[in-house]
Amino acid sequence: MTVWDDLVGQEKVSEQLAAAARDADALVTAAGSAVAPPEASSMTHAWLITGPPGAGRAQVARAFAAALQCVSPDRALGGVPGCGFCDGCHTALIGTHADVNTVAAVGSQILAEDMRDTVRKSYTSPATGRWQIILVEDAERLNEKSANAVLKAVEEPAPRTVWLLCAPSLEDVLPTIRSRCRHLNLRTPSVEAVADMLIRREGVEPAVAAAAARATQGHVDRARRLATDPAARERRAAVLKLPLRVDDVGGCLRAAQELVDAASEDAKQLAEERDGKETEELKAAMGAAQGGRMPRGTAGVMKDLEDKQKRRRTRTQRDSLDLALTDLTAFYRDVLALQLGSRVAIANLDAEDALERLARNSSPESTLRRIEAIAGCRDALDRNVAPLLAVEAMTLSLRAG
Repeated sequence: MTVWDDLVGQEKVSEQLAAAARDADALVTAAGSAVAPPEASSMTHAWLITGPPGAGRAQVARAFAAALQCVSPDRALGGVPGCGFCDGCHTALIGTHADVNTVAAVGSQILAEDMRDTVRKSYTSPATGRWQIILVEDAERLNEKSANAVLKAVEEPAPRTVWLLCAPSLEDVLPTIRSRCRHLNLRTPSVEAVADMLIRREGVEPAVAAAAARATQGHVDRARRLATDPAARERRAAVLKLPLRVDDVGGCLRAAQELVDAASEDAKQLAEERDGKETEELKAAMGAAQGGRMPRGTAGVMKDLEDKQKRRRTRTQRDSLDLALTDLTAFYRDVLALQLGSRVAIANLDAEDALERLARNSSPESTLRRIEAIAGCRDALDRNVAPLLAVEAMTLSLRAG
């Protein structure tokens, strides 16, 4: 199994990156010997990977990072870098490689302070691997200061440093940064490809895999979670019942409260496990005895960690809400398809009765207004409007149609 096997529906991009990894391997080999490097190379120091949500931007970047760090002896015999089994591949894929540094937004933005150490490290030589790799999962969340820091590092990179930036589209990244990167655009995987992956890689029953892939419309991570987590299926079922619960103002407000509460509970469950582990690891690193007090002078470090965890919980709650809003949008898109007699495949076959009921009792114009109300709620959440206020406004608009 190579590192490219988990990339669903991205065969063309996989071929491009595999070729770049081969050329990168030749460059490293030539640097350590008298062999001349290849004249024409498909390798470059900065890559911008774009694509719709769920296409696997971060997975593609991590697979490429693994191929660049591959230390399989088969390479010397003509094997393609990225075996998936060697220490370089394994540690890069699971995120523990010393020379693969991942940056992701903790809150709504990647702050300059979050990038400072990473940018500094990008100018150093690899410690144990073949390349120093900086993977920015949410390049669209770079603020002005952090984006300028990245721009300077991309303009004047160290010889063995590679930047991998991931964003939804080219327009989400500063023109000065994207002009210095090689661009790769991912496509939305087909429903059939996602279902096949769930069957082969996760051992999911074919019927469950097909339903999850169809419901998420090619979003790989969401399909995997929906197919393997009963709680995720329950939450989605509850969201799809919301359109039938907004007949009066009271129902709108109750539905909004329950939606926000469910997102908060989801964020709390994720935070309890992750935050506790991080706190204990920091205490151990600072020399605190197990269950004992922190050493003097370390209160500021603990406060920074607590602030980071708070920002991450807020983002997790908003991400959970956004997932529910995505499901709602797909629901009303199916309603519109039925109203217009479209041949587009229905995503939510498990809610077909509710879809047909709403399609009969409303007009295409009102369905479009409801879809716009959901989009407006997502925009409000992006602008840091209080979640309950934003969702209440949306449910009242759904009622009005």
